[in-house]
Amino acid sequence: MTEIPPTRHKDFIRQIIADDVAENKNQGRVVTRFPPEPNGYLHIGHAKSICLNFGIADENEGGVCHLRFDDTNPTKEELEYVDSIQRDVRWLGFDWGENLYYASDYFDQLYRYAVVLIKEDKAYVCSLPPDKIREYRGTLTEPGKNSPHRDRPVAENLDLFERMKAGEFEDGAHVLRAKIDMASPNISLRDPVIYRILKRSHHRTGDRWCIYPMYDFTHCLSDSIEGITHSLCTLEFQDNRAVYDWVLDQLPVERHPQQIEFARLNLSNTLLSKRMLLKLVQEGVVEGWDDPRMPTLSGLRRRGYTPRAIRDFCDRIGLAKKNSQVDMALLEHCVREDLNESAQRVMGVLRPLKVIIDNYPEGQTEDLEFQNHPGDTAMGTRMVPFSRELYIEQDDFREEAPKKFFRLAPGREVRLRYAYYITCVGMEKDEKTGEITALHCTYDPETKGGSSPDGRKVKGTIHWVSAAHALEVQVRLYDHLMLTPDEDQKEAPELTDLLNKDSLEVLNSCRVEPGLKDIAPGSRVQFERLGYFCVDPVDSSPGKPVFNRTVSLRDTWAKIEKAQKSKKAK
Repeated sequence: MTEIPPTRHKDFIRQIIADDVAENKNQGRVVTRFPPEPNGYLHIGHAKSICLNFGIADENEGGVCHLRFDDTNPTKEELEYVDSIQRDVRWLGFDWGENLYYASDYFDQLYRYAVVLIKEDKAYVCSLPPDKIREYRGTLTEPGKNSPHRDRPVAENLDLFERMKAGEFEDGAHVLRAKIDMASPNISLRDPVIYRILKRSHHRTGDRWCIYPMYDFTHCLSDSIEGITHSLCTLEFQDNRAVYDWVLDQLPVERHPQQIEFARLNLSNTLLSKRMLLKLVQEGVVEGWDDPRMPTLSGLRRRGYTPRAIRDFCDRIGLAKKNSQVDMALLEHCVREDLNESAQRVMGVLRPLKVIIDNYPEGQTEDLEFQNHPGDTAMGTRMVPFSRELYIEQDDFREEAPKKFFRLAPGREVRLRYAYYITCVGMEKDEKTGEITALHCTYDPETKGGSSPDGRKVKGTIHWVSAAHALEVQVRLYDHLMLTPDEDQKEAPELTDLLNKDSLEVLNSCRVEPGLKDIAPGSRVQFERLGYFCVDPVDSSPGKPVFNRTVSLRDTWAKIEKAQKSKKAK
């Protein structure tokens, strides 16, 4: 399991569970579950639930967390999603052991439970079309109306339900509804549908079933069957808790788990709707579920995020009983903190500008020894070639330097990182465009290693690579996929109106140290002064790494946090 510091927060859910254990409720057992529907890839919002459910199990002696697939809708579910979900949960550092379950494991038992409800006149077959069912359900201010089929005799309901199971009717012809209370102020209790006809092949049960149970019926009974003690759900299921409890109270079940709700994750500039994310994939707006701009765990992994950083983020945000929004800057802060400790430092130039050191011997190359990590000597050192012709960043030179620009300019001396002091003495320009194509500099051979024996100081330090030795690579710079900070996307007329058209910039002529030629896919490094980058595991090939920028070096969250503390102090 990925190492992570202990939980910072004793949140309200952990307090409830601690009290239950102290009172020997459920014989002191703690059994949680993570129950995704396999209709898409997991995203950062799911990580919060994964860390909560598996984390609580880990924190309690003998605790167990089940991974259960809520596979009751064959129109949307695929084996690809099942595999990806298992891969993502394991990547985060959690393991369910032998506790892997599927709601489809219980289809026979769920059917028998439905028959029990019909026999006790607590469920009935309704033949209203879907639009009429919605109309009869009423509104928040108006009670619902009874279906004309609500008082069907038990025998007729049993016969119709059996014929639904046998495939005699088309999709939508009938549904099975729980008989609760059409006048209830809680709309969820107004005779919810618990079975519908779907003549679709299921990825596990094939064509055996043509009726499938609904979530509200399946979830509570699956929890009960598996012996779940605490069913932790997000706030959108708060009203459904009444249905959860009603179903379990009506049936001869041995266990009645406790449902507890918490606020879901809302992240600024981030779309966290699987339906909308699927639309991005299907319409080719992104390359796929693992596009590094996507908030999916596979996308974050490909971009270079670490399991430790995501778990740390989930721990920092804690749990609440009200929905709120978390700034994306906090997630970026967490990955910076982790990569700052673990990522090797290397030099790369994204937008190259050639520098010719006129007084450096032609044809000469020397190897300079660099530390792989300035704060961790255990990471060792590496040799980097230095020669007469180098590449620096275009942004590190100004022909007319503004105030407080301390990098290279005509007549100015700067430090080449870990190498020498150089002074710009001239420029080459394209005759037609006037664009600077090369700089001419001189170097001071007495400043090897980046310091002067005579004690003179320079204000600017810039990074570089040797032109003759550098590896040419592609680098991808990513920005937020969504333009708006708020997740208001569901009401937008067109999803594309909310997309940041500059969320990806591809640079094809970048230069990096030659030692990166054989770097392994998935490896993470810090390009000094530029940011943290990951070797793309999909598009990289031997000798030709492609780098994805994980996050820049600028830490917005640190500034936000500092401002918040300052405001509180006042």
